[in-house]
Amino acid sequence: MTTTPENGGGTLTDERVEEQTSTDYRYDAGDHEKFSHYAPKDKIMQAMIEGTPVRALCGKLWVPSRDPSRFPVCPVCKDLYENVVHNDDPSS
Repeated sequence: MTTTPENGGGTLTDERVEEQTSTDYRYDAGDHEKFSHYAPKDKIMQAMIEGTPVRALCGKLWVPSRDPSRFPVCPVCKDLYENVVHNDDPSS
């Protein structure tokens, strides 16, 4: 909304914030099928039960559905866990 100079001049803005209500479940491209990823246990369990995707520490979005012990650990997840998450844990 703007005002004209004869009405006092200046510009008024009308800001609107739209809240997104749908969830974007687009899967990330990459080698997420080749690795086991780190994510919060409660999120992994919920994703396995509901069949919804979970976001790993490395940022990959995937639906956990297989035995993670059959695959090597994602090097990015491992590095983030060891150097960031584990170091921030006061109980370690």
